[in-house]
Amino acid sequence: MITKFFKRILRRDPMVKHTQANLAGAPKRIPKKSHRIAPHLLSKNAVKVTQTLQQAGFEAFIVGGAVRDLVLGIEPKDFDVATNATPDQVQRLFRKARLIGRRFQIVHVTFFGKGHPEIIEVSTFRALLDNAGDHVAESGRILRDNVWGSQGEDAARRDFTINAMYYEPSTETVLDYHGGMADMQRKTLRMIGDPAKRYREDPVRMLRAIRFAAKTGFNLDSDTRSPIAKLGRLLQDVPAARLFDEILKLLMSGYSWAAIQGLREAGLHHGLLPLLDHILDESENAVGANGFVKLALANTDQRIQSGKSVSAGFLFATLLWPDLLKNWKANLAKGMANIPALQDAMDETIATQSSGMTIQRRFESDMREIWSMQPRFERRVGRYPYRLIEMPRFRAGYDFMLLRCATGEQNPALGQWWTDFIAADPAGQEALMTSAKTELGNTTNSPTKRRRRRKPKSTSPAEVSSS
Repeated sequence: MITKFFKRILRRDPMVKHTQANLAGAPKRIPKKSHRIAPHLLSKNAVKVTQTLQQAGFEAFIVGGAVRDLVLGIEPKDFDVATNATPDQVQRLFRKARLIGRRFQIVHVTFFGKGHPEIIEVSTFRALLDNAGDHVAESGRILRDNVWGSQGEDAARRDFTINAMYYEPSTETVLDYHGGMADMQRKTLRMIGDPAKRYREDPVRMLRAIRFAAKTGFNLDSDTRSPIAKLGRLLQDVPAARLFDEILKLLMSGYSWAAIQGLREAGLHHGLLPLLDHILDESENAVGANGFVKLALANTDQRIQSGKSVSAGFLFATLLWPDLLKNWKANLAKGMANIPALQDAMDETIATQSSGMTIQRRFESDMREIWSMQPRFERRVGRYPYRLIEMPRFRAGYDFMLLRCATGEQNPALGQWWTDFIAADPAGQEALMTSAKTELGNTTNSPTKRRRRRKPKSTSPAEVSSS
């Protein structure tokens, strides 16, 4: 009775494009004994979403990268569900659901548990679009995508074969339209359809190709790789916010250095992050800027693979540091004072970066704070160390300074002093500052000199009363 009720009030939307066209033919049905997806890796909430949609008379499958990771034996970070229900119909079925997106409307269904909230992204099967009309720009880029179709069309619209598989939890069956399972066995990343056309539809797919190849260790199919260098300029037409999100995913994939190397090999590193223009043009064995960035990304990858959190502000601070350091030294050579030289270098570095991918302001603020701390780590007397420790971003600034020590840019003894100072009790901290003061006094080429404070002039009672 409940099922019939839902079917009655949630009839198919007239905007849905009813078609049985399936350019890929019938999907290959892969049973559990072949795909070997472990049930414990599934999100209970994602399964609940598919069950709710099916009980209301709709088709529903876990889809995309989640299926790819499940087949690889990796627990997916995110779960997407594809259905023939329209966004409005999906929203009516769940209490905590909201519509998002303009170019392609989807539904976010939120579940609250003991840990962080989990968002299941539900999308409607997309139809194949003609190159005419107001849905597609002259360049081929898709502008609006709210035309619904069949599962076969939806599979043809997905980017790579390994992302075009549908998993039905109730039957534990994988539906494979484009040979994604065979490509996974061959460790090949292959674009569905004509790669050049697909990149024009959505230039971000070029970045996704590099990211997936780095994450999975798969090789890019030759036809999938060859158009990238020629069409890389199309990324300039992608909205800045979307480009930033995709670059951030790439850098926080857990395989960032491999991904950045992939950008260079594909010819995409120029113009995205200006820093990469000269970092990646250096040789593999180069030290200095290349070594600093490589170590920072290796640490980031290690933290992500260990399930630890990573600050995007810290990551971009490390990526742009070599460029900032060069500008800072140039300002000092012009005779500018240390701190004004640093502040001016920050402005110049960020302004140069803005010509490519624009970094969000909240991350820019974190970057500036981390950079501003670096000269202050050299001031280890008086109240300076205590004030520095109390700063909200101290830990990030401290970790950044340790990276500088690890690459030889900064004296490793400075990093060890701060490590000891953090762990010491008040008496130990006083002893460390005394040793630092002695060391500073014995160093003739100290980078900073303490200014003597002038004694205030004595004022007479008459002067005080007259003021």
